[in-house]
Amino acid sequence: MSGINYTDKIPNNVNLAGDRTLQRALEHWQPNYLQWWQDMGPDGSHGFDVYLRTAVSVQPDGWAHFNHVKMPDYRWGIFLAPQDGQRKIHFGENMGRDAWQDVPGEHRANLRRIIVTQGDTEPASIEQQRHLGLTAPSQYDLRNLFQINVEEGRHLWAMVYLLHRYFGRDGREEADALLQRSSGDADNPRILGAFNEKTPDWLAFYMFTYFTDRDGKFQLCALAESGFDPLARTTKFMLTEEAHHMFVGESGISRVIQRTCEVMNQLKTDDPESVRAAGVIDLPTIQRYLNFHYSVTIDLFGADQSSNAAIFYSSGLKGRYEEGKRTDDHQLKNDTYRVLTVENGKLGEAEVPMLNALNEVLRDDFIRDSIAGIGRWNKVIEKSGIPFRLQVPHKAFNRQIGTLAGIRMSPEGEILSESQWQANRHKWLPTPEDRAFVASLMGRVTEPGKFANWIAPPVMGINRQPVNFEYVRFN
Repeated sequence: MSGINYTDKIPNNVNLAGDRTLQRALEHWQPNYLQWWQDMGPDGSHGFDVYLRTAVSVQPDGWAHFNHVKMPDYRWGIFLAPQDGQRKIHFGENMGRDAWQDVPGEHRANLRRIIVTQGDTEPASIEQQRHLGLTAPSQYDLRNLFQINVEEGRHLWAMVYLLHRYFGRDGREEADALLQRSSGDADNPRILGAFNEKTPDWLAFYMFTYFTDRDGKFQLCALAESGFDPLARTTKFMLTEEAHHMFVGESGISRVIQRTCEVMNQLKTDDPESVRAAGVIDLPTIQRYLNFHYSVTIDLFGADQSSNAAIFYSSGLKGRYEEGKRTDDHQLKNDTYRVLTVENGKLGEAEVPMLNALNEVLRDDFIRDSIAGIGRWNKVIEKSGIPFRLQVPHKAFNRQIGTLAGIRMSPEGEILSESQWQANRHKWLPTPEDRAFVASLMGRVTEPGKFANWIAPPVMGINRQPVNFEYVRFN
């Protein structure tokens, strides 16, 4: 990288050209990143010219430049939202003090842990999705997958910048480790469980980008409140890109539902086997996928009571979603929050200190946001005149983290015996047969403007291009 134009090769607003220490760190890390992309990035895609959006500045006219580009040549940039020189820490025990521009020594370990955990999710999702391009239902969808992949790569760069810039040798070692762990690896897996699950088909991909990227939104929003100003400014800019990932998920599921409803009305049937025989995904299978991805994602918020969450908040490291809009004292020492409990096989509620329940507060914010989008999916079904409604399962359904871990509960909230759960789980979670059926529909459609039978076309194309635009040139 020596002798290169840093601003051109790595678009940035962090004075990379003038920071020799940071240059040296990236000179070591970037080749490893490109090798990781070659080995673990989108399978078979390296020669394609893809119509991608690239951020070249944080200004309104700079964060979305579109052009056909080969993904290994993508310009992964480093951007922080504009600095507010007057910014104060606005929650926790340091409330009212100037936001930190450097890492406070007493919070160094916790900040590094927060940044590494966030950073680890970015390459993990690329690894989970690396084979999906081989079965894309259209060029439009293939391009959206690749856009998400390069942006998750940029989000990794964002976290690696913070590690390199503010954490010295420890940060460099952590940045290297982000490329050494691998999703689903038995010996060196990704840090969070949901990022070791497979994403084997496009229905799973849309559910992942709807639910799991929404977890990303809420985590990034909480970090955008941080008293450590470089982290807050970095995550604020990441949120502009995260919105597209959730759009891909919500609109993707909506288009799957639309196509299924069209076929159901053509055949005048709601029989799942008849619907499947017509080559589309029946609504009960969509519900089972929803149940799985929702329950796995709400586990990502962590235990319902957490001393770490209390420490992160009180220290000013990680706030709540939309902290600035809340009207309490932003210290929470005397506040409580109700969490679910299980005693003697019965579900109840307990009032606990809010500081210890902040994971649950964020989880509940996520749940409200998720339900709103599912309501929009249900409107598609409703307009088709079909009396079926998707819904989120009970918060305790299929949980593996916290007080509710291992509780056997139906989606409706009924506590079950182990035998009841085993007898009915095939109704609630995707079965091997469900996954095999969905996999049987997956086949790459490469002609511009053509779509697989199981999904409807979008209403409009990308960046005012037509739906039948050549989004990917396969060369």
